[in-house]
Amino acid sequence: MTNLLRLQQLAKLLDITRLQDDETEQSFAHWLQSLADIQSAAYCVYPQFLAALQQWPQRKSGMALATVVNFPSGDLAADQVCEQIIQARSLGASEIDCVLPYKALLRGAHGAVKHFLYDVRQASANLCLKIIIESGELVTAQQVAKATELAIESGADFVKTSTGKVPVGVTEEAARIMLTVIAAAGRQVGFKASGGVRTIEQALSLVQLYENTTGNIATSQYMRIGASALANEVALKLLQQN
Repeated sequence: MTNLLRLQQLAKLLDITRLQDDETEQSFAHWLQSLADIQSAAYCVYPQFLAALQQWPQRKSGMALATVVNFPSGDLAADQVCEQIIQARSLGASEIDCVLPYKALLRGAHGAVKHFLYDVRQASANLCLKIIIESGELVTAQQVAKATELAIESGADFVKTSTGKVPVGVTEEAARIMLTVIAAAGRQVGFKASGGVRTIEQALSLVQLYENTTGNIATSQYMRIGASALANEVALKLLQQN
């Protein structure tokens, strides 16, 4: 693909993300006004800002509204997370990014993780469900693979690398392991790279890794990249190319 086609492809894969811990209504409104005019896959914000996003006149139609639950610690009980999902749905969310209880996985409590993921899938019903495995906190390749397998077995639509709230976000090694498991699944499962994706080159490298490993062309149906500042950089590059 030419650089222009790759940039156009990348733009459509972005989940434009805003998950600032000190966010206020004013700072969120300022962020909205700073967003590039770009058609991407989704917006991803905290639940309390979904209403402001829906009412924003410049919001791009066709872009999904995503939010996070069990975020970022992954420590909440399943019933609490299911309540968060129900609330998010009522606020207009069409996609749920849920943190897997990765500390339980590290303890080897795979059964508990499986039951949690089943409950979350049931509560999400027809919403797009992305399970965040927090790959940077998983110690071994086997744990990354196991977390990905459990997410897939539970019916997740996507497996996502990271919250962006721990020191290690997406790495090429973790992405490769996750994509290898996804490629071997008996159904189509999406992959979302997030946590420290800050440059176009890094994002395009992840897209290439997805395509090489799965044998599929990356589209927003099965490939996403969560990023905050990247959307504006992609939009600027596209303007320069045209």
